Amino acid sequence: MTVRRRRKAALRRLKTRLRRTAWSGGAVAALALALVWRSVWPYVAGVILVGLLGAIGWWLRKTHLRAVARHRAWQTEEENAARERSMAEVDAMTWQRFERYVAELCRRDGCTQVVVSGRSGDLGADVIGRMPDGRLLVIQCKHYAPHRTVPSGDMQKFLGTARAEHGADVAVFVATCAFTREAEKLAMKHDILALHRNLLGAWVRGATLESLLPLNGTGSGTGHGRRPHRP
Repeated sequence: MTVRRRRKAALRRLKTRLRRTAWSGGAVAALALALVWRSVWPYVAGVILVGLLGAIGWWLRKTHLRAVARHRAWQTEEENAARERSMAEVDAMTWQRFERYVAELCRRDGCTQVVVSGRSGDLGADVIGRMPDGRLLVIQCKHYAPHRTVPSGDMQKFLGTARAEHGADVAVFVATCAFTREAEKLAMKHDILALHRNLLGAWVRGATLESLLPLNGTGSGTGHGRRPHRP
């Protein structure tokens, strides 16, 4: 017990000395600052001003970034709403009218020799034409309800005919709905453009087919020894 009391007493004395030293150091620093205040106050004021300006700048930047984020979110919502309004007209079409409409979009984007099959047994070539650079374009169209999905089986059939049967340089599968994950994987693997509902909405609203090619399967293949068709 005596040893413990001694330790506590020594610790109290040490704390007391530290407090006295701190107070003494603070008093000395305050006295020194008072003596040289006339010469150093511009620097102190400058440091305070720089800190204040930095805090204001940081606040303004944060406020700007939040405003930009809100604007982008609003813009995205507006674009989605506009796309859906445009797609409502597409949803109301018959499948025959939809194929003709896809052909019209191709012509709008500078494609030539665009024809619509409009019949069964076309081996997946609902629309055929030439890209502006002369490449052979083959399109499969599926006019499904928005809540449906295009299964991998449909993609497999198109994959087996687009190039083997029709010699497509650019193969596009366009649908008014989404694709299953397996169907999209097939499209990406074999370089078929899977033009799902959102990309179709962008096409309807003015994006060119050429600009959409790199987004979801390229459509143009990897070459495989074929030469591009010349105009």
